[in-house]
Amino acid sequence: MRRRLIPFTLPLAVAGLVLAGCAVTAQPASVGDTSVSTSQTSTEAITEVDSTIPAAAAELLAANADGTVVKDDEWNIADAVDVTLSGATATSDSSSVAVDGSTVTISAAGVYRLSGTLDGQVVVDAPEDALVVLVLDGATVTSTGGAAIHVVSADDVAVNLAAGSTNMITAASSADADASAAIYADTDLTISGSGSLSVTDSGNDGISATDDLAIIGGTITVDAADDGLRGKDSLVVKDGTVSITAGGDALKSDQTDDATKGYVWIAGGTIEATAGDDGIDAQTDAVITGGTITLATEDDGIHSETALAIAGGQVDITRSYEGIESADIRIAGGATSVTSSDDGVNASGNSTSSGGVGGGGMQDSGETLTISDGTLRIDADGDGLDSNGTITMTGGDVTVYGPTASNNGALDSNGGITVSGGTLVAIGSSGMAESPETSSPQGWLAAAVDGSDGASIQITDATGAVIASYVGAKDFQTVVFSSSAITSGQSYTVTVDGTSTTVTAGQAVAGGMGGGMGGGRP
Repeated sequence: MRRRLIPFTLPLAVAGLVLAGCAVTAQPASVGDTSVSTSQTSTEAITEVDSTIPAAAAELLAANADGTVVKDDEWNIADAVDVTLSGATATSDSSSVAVDGSTVTISAAGVYRLSGTLDGQVVVDAPEDALVVLVLDGATVTSTGGAAIHVVSADDVAVNLAAGSTNMITAASSADADASAAIYADTDLTISGSGSLSVTDSGNDGISATDDLAIIGGTITVDAADDGLRGKDSLVVKDGTVSITAGGDALKSDQTDDATKGYVWIAGGTIEATAGDDGIDAQTDAVITGGTITLATEDDGIHSETALAIAGGQVDITRSYEGIESADIRIAGGATSVTSSDDGVNASGNSTSSGGVGGGGMQDSGETLTISDGTLRIDADGDGLDSNGTITMTGGDVTVYGPTASNNGALDSNGGITVSGGTLVAIGSSGMAESPETSSPQGWLAAAVDGSDGASIQITDATGAVIASYVGAKDFQTVVFSSSAITSGQSYTVTVDGTSTTVTAGQAVAGGMGGGMGGGRP
């Protein structure tokens, strides 16, 4: 049977929604040469899950299909049978291992320990209800004619990296091949363990699964001509250290036939990726609740077609065209920094109209950018915070170093900006500058100033008390600031390198576009 699990922890209320009426118990199963325990998450265990994931992210996870993961306690290394790789051939005492020239085929459920060097291919062609575990223990597999590890059939497959082992998988797969990755599974696939794995594919993807792909351990290095890690139904990273160099997307899920699939969830681990396209690309949702993530990309840092939530962990997008892009963006925790040559955070995707920058008009087309917690720092050559719909801030700490050119703004919305909590500073050019709505519950101020890279910026109240201080990161002409210390109608002073400008909170500064720093768009 397929073991559909919630792979990692969700808030209790959300887990209850997912598992209501689904009692799951542990069952032993005899599988070929071994006896594999298929102990599964039970409803009793779910009552002890982590309840710290913010609702903004938990809501998305609850609406998605459960991913599949093979945990290490579901099988026993003592049951493993050995497969010794020897150049252009291999040997094994198991009747479930067939060797035909340089092709090694595993045909039954079980645990198989691979060691040595093979110039050929390892194939898993097991029954559709089989759990197959490949323990890589000093294994090197090199294929010049397609995938080096090709899972044709099974229920679930795990690749476990033995403690202290170094393993290398190399292939030259092609885009039109049946298996278009160095490690390719036409099933669910889990990577676990504490050893290391180096995966290289000079023709296509690094590691790819047509169902769910889960990374729960190991030190994994991927160098791929196209995508680095791809789980068609879902891609989940809980633990491990992952380094990716990809000509296409670094981490990807692209199921288009089911709105509950096609998501990427980063729950933990350390990820460093360089990508010729997107760093993270999700057909539906991209959710980050933990880990450390560093992305350098030629296109979007993180992109999703439906919704995107950052609710924990540390995200550093050091290079991108657009940093973060989706129709529904939620910043609800964690520490995020974005450097982009165009927009830093861009809520777009719903608009079908033409005209305007990027093909969208000036009307509100329904996108949402919501910031409720966490820290966000943006250095953008295009718009800093941009939404074709609305921008709403209820908490958190946001610093935007916006554009120097007048055709973009540090803040840009079609549907208005509302701030009711947190601290926001937006420093940028004046030509397209925008500030929060005059009806925003939290006070804000806007000042026309002149400053440059390294300039000191200080905001003081009428008594001279310092409310906030910043340092300019590039040339700028406007400063927009909002915090609980600002009261609408009161006077404040913005001082840049000793030159002071007095402003009244909640009042516009002439010269901007789309409402002209006067609060929202017409």
